Amino acid sequence: MSDKSDKTENDRIDVAVMMGSKSDLETMRPASRALESLGLKVEMRVLSAHRTPDETAAFVKEAVRRGVKAFICGAGGAAHLAGAVAAHTTRPVIGVPIAGGSLGGLDALLSTAQMPPGMPVATVAVGGAENAGLLAGQIIALGDEAVAARVEAERLARRKKVLESDAEVRGERKR
Repeated sequence: MSDKSDKTENDRIDVAVMMGSKSDLETMRPASRALESLGLKVEMRVLSAHRTPDETAAFVKEAVRRGVKAFICGAGGAAHLAGAVAAHTTRPVIGVPIAGGSLGGLDALLSTAQMPPGMPVATVAVGGAENAGLLAGQIIALGDEAVAARVEAERLARRKKVLESDAEVRGERKR
């Protein structure tokens, strides 16, 4: 006897981090690290809006079935991956424009941000994968108190680090 909510822990995925090519991996790793630090399960994939459109659509649909709560998509150049993913789900999609080429990522930023009405894609800065991971965590935290507590703790840790740096610069070492 099985139903849709009967998923194994190994099958569960909180956030899918996708990229258009393997060369984007180092840029996208900070998203995965941020999510994992919040206790979220991440799956990373290389799928292309142009070169593997059928596989991309199939993965999005399967990830939704497995309980994915958000998608993070990194791509350079024409950067259509986030939009292609948004076309196949109503789950939040966050685009990470990847720097490259003669425009330094401006083309990817504009391609990711300029979605047509009805196909929203949140867009972070060029190369802003860490913020994409944190944003996905904040979205998930809206419905999960444990994740919300970890998001708050992460924010407090960053605050503490800045205040410690400030104290050091002012010559007042805090212990």
